[in-house]
Amino acid sequence: MDKVIDLQIWQMISAYIFILILLAIVKIRGIHREKQIIISSLRMTIQLILTGYVLVYIFDNPNPVYTILIIILMEIFAIYNIFKRVKLTLSKRLKKIIALSMAIGTLTSLFFFVFIVINISPWYDPRYFIPIAGMLIGNSMTGISLGVTRLVDGMHSQRNLVETALMLGATPKAASKDIVDNAFDSAILPTINSMVGMGIVFLPGMMTGQILSGISPITAIEYQIAIMLGILGSVSLTVILFVQLGYKTFFNDEDQLTI
Repeated sequence: MDKVIDLQIWQMISAYIFILILLAIVKIRGIHREKQIIISSLRMTIQLILTGYVLVYIFDNPNPVYTILIIILMEIFAIYNIFKRVKLTLSKRLKKIIALSMAIGTLTSLFFFVFIVINISPWYDPRYFIPIAGMLIGNSMTGISLGVTRLVDGMHSQRNLVETALMLGATPKAASKDIVDNAFDSAILPTINSMVGMGIVFLPGMMTGQILSGISPITAIEYQIAIMLGILGSVSLTVILFVQLGYKTFFNDEDQLTI
């Protein structure tokens, strides 16, 4: 197996020089995104460096308590980021549904993947558990953020249609079915699109990282297929839970629209 290439400090600096060139181009073109590029690059660097040192310690000292604490932190930050990403006013009930859907959907998918698909031993092995959790939770966070936006927008923009359907005798579930379906479609579409182009248009990050680390492309492909199916399942389950529970928060006990 070929030796893995360790990046030297000057090589890392050259990567930042590339970004400086990008900043110059952006400034010349008058796009006014220099601040966002700088902040995102610095934030990414700091977060990854800190994460790297934490993971080194956890990998050297595997412990179920550490693994569980990290998963809890991942879930908390993911839910917080959903609230932050969605530029809409969310009710307390809807926020609870978002948190519940994220927790149940991602943890169910994660433990199925850990115990059934890969059958990790011990189950809390951080080298497997944490990266897999990160991919499932991260993609589910993106999916549910899109679903929340589309559901809330749909309930407000199509309020008259929903109320008309209710007056004609439809149940809240039937009256909001199209909105719920559209929210699910919007949430799941990015995952499906990435799967369609995978392997032909681009090589996914996890597979690329494994190949660069010296693992056989066939083994990397096996893991990538498994993890993408896990991501699809996690996003789908999380969003289904959200939309099926979330639309109910827009109706009262008398089946009346409350927005």
